[in-house]
Amino acid sequence: MKDFLPISKEDMEKRGWIQPDFVYVIGDAYVDHSSFGPAIISRVLESRGYKVAVISQPDWNDPDSIDVFGRPRLGFLVSAGNMDSMVNHYTVNKKRRHTDAYTPGGIIGKRPDRATLVYCNLIKKKYKNVPVVIGGIEASLRRLGHYDYWSDKIKRSILLDSGADILIYGMGELPIVEIADALGSGMDVSDITYVRGTVYKTREPENITEEYIELPDYASLEEDKLNYAKSFNIQYQNTDYVTGKILVEKYGEKRYIVQNPPARPLTMQEMDDVYELPYMNSYHPSYEKDGGVPAIKEIKFSLTSNRGCFGGCSFCALAFHQGRVVQSRSHESLLKEAKAMTEDKEFKGYIHDVGGPTANFRGPACVKQLKNGVCKNRQCLYPSVCKNMIVDHKDYVDLLRKLRSLPGVKKVFIRSGIRFDYVMADKDDTFLRELCKYHISGQLRVAPEHVSDHVLDLMGKPKKEVYDAFCRRFEKINVGLQSEQYVVPYLISSHPGSTIEDAIQLAESVRDMGYMPEQVQDFYPTPSTISTVMYYTGVDPRTMKPVYIPSGYHEKAMQRALIQYRNPENYDLVREALLKAGREDLIGFDHKHCLIPPRQIKKNGCNSNSFKVKYSRTKHR
Repeated sequence: MKDFLPISKEDMEKRGWIQPDFVYVIGDAYVDHSSFGPAIISRVLESRGYKVAVISQPDWNDPDSIDVFGRPRLGFLVSAGNMDSMVNHYTVNKKRRHTDAYTPGGIIGKRPDRATLVYCNLIKKKYKNVPVVIGGIEASLRRLGHYDYWSDKIKRSILLDSGADILIYGMGELPIVEIADALGSGMDVSDITYVRGTVYKTREPENITEEYIELPDYASLEEDKLNYAKSFNIQYQNTDYVTGKILVEKYGEKRYIVQNPPARPLTMQEMDDVYELPYMNSYHPSYEKDGGVPAIKEIKFSLTSNRGCFGGCSFCALAFHQGRVVQSRSHESLLKEAKAMTEDKEFKGYIHDVGGPTANFRGPACVKQLKNGVCKNRQCLYPSVCKNMIVDHKDYVDLLRKLRSLPGVKKVFIRSGIRFDYVMADKDDTFLRELCKYHISGQLRVAPEHVSDHVLDLMGKPKKEVYDAFCRRFEKINVGLQSEQYVVPYLISSHPGSTIEDAIQLAESVRDMGYMPEQVQDFYPTPSTISTVMYYTGVDPRTMKPVYIPSGYHEKAMQRALIQYRNPENYDLVREALLKAGREDLIGFDHKHCLIPPRQIKKNGCNSNSFKVKYSRTKHR
């Protein structure tokens, strides 16, 4: 019978277990859904006959909080959760967030900062000789020496600071089974040095029998930022399962961190098997009294159709974590899951999403990737679409049609991001037409991110002309459908390379769109992205050329305010930015040209920062 995994000794005893094989300590609430990494890993292990118990959000001030099940037979597994714990806790301005969607009731503070480290230290104090395996996004993106935005310095590999024995990076299904089987056979964890997709510690790198690349040592990363840029570029070029080499990073005299090459991508059958495991598709019922777990709302009736991304955005860690080879589930598997959704008493007829990192990718970018791996020094879509790329939406269109036709399904939405440049490379309008007709409701959110071509170059995004052409195509199709729908752009302020002049250019583009962005994302230097390396080092690690970095809170605030220049609260910042850039021509009463009016003088002689600007939400042209 389907059930949640044990979260207490009583649960374990009901199953007739004397001892679990693994105890999984996680920073999120326990949600048994395939959108949650710990759910996938625990169910994969269960499918191989291993007994897995879960400790969710233990009290890190109480050493006994990780002793719920006693000593596991094979080891502890540790994950900070679906997000890096520091990103989960802090805004880009390093202010504490007020809610946590992955905690019952949305309450913040139920996990510690740097949760992976804290949980591992708790375990090692209680059980010194029990193997500890770490994974998840926090461990994956901090697997080697890395820049940490919150402390503003280079941090050591999380494997060293956590005291864990082995680290799994990437998605983890294949490595975790191999590690479990090795431990189950009686092998010492220190001897498990051969598993792809893992990182381990050693004092004897001469035992590495395969070819490897020695990265700049940790001391040199601390001494010179350019060494970190060079190191990261080598790491980034070795994220492919075909061409990736073993990487070795030295710490002190005789300590080494060794990263094995990435695990291979899952086959379609393996993807189907993973997503068809007996998930409960909800949070643990013990959270009901707290109002449940907010994160379940959007994903409960969503379908994960793929993983991996060949988009190559500089500010995204997907290539570093999931890789650039897209893996997909079969239509049959997705339809089976969708049919099960329609039988849920809470289902209202709406499938919220069918996608993944990029919704309209359904396979590898080209046939060469499967044999030769992804290209090391070029991207698939940037600066233009590669001539070898397979541009075809037919399979995705066919899948969406099948889902729409299921009894009980009223509408199938696509809320994952789509790559508009990939859409533009497709000469067949069928996908875009059906997207407009069936799969959005009034608005389509896409991510041009900026309008300045040199900033877009650093972002790894297509030039503005591609986005403009997409908007015209989108509008033309909607006119034909007699529907009034709009493109809503995601925009990033203060990305490396963006000057005040670039921010003003973006503000002018927003003015011409006739669209007031409700949300703007300040660039957030999260671990292990190309953009974060630019932010810290001041160079593009791919070229080692200097990059302008918006410095300080005030300049970042001005760039953000420019995008939302219509907000009266931003008046002073916008005016300061325009004067600084010598763009007084944008201060005036001509609403078609100017961004803000001159400062108004009240009758009593006091300055007033308030102003009103009429605008309409017009179609992008």
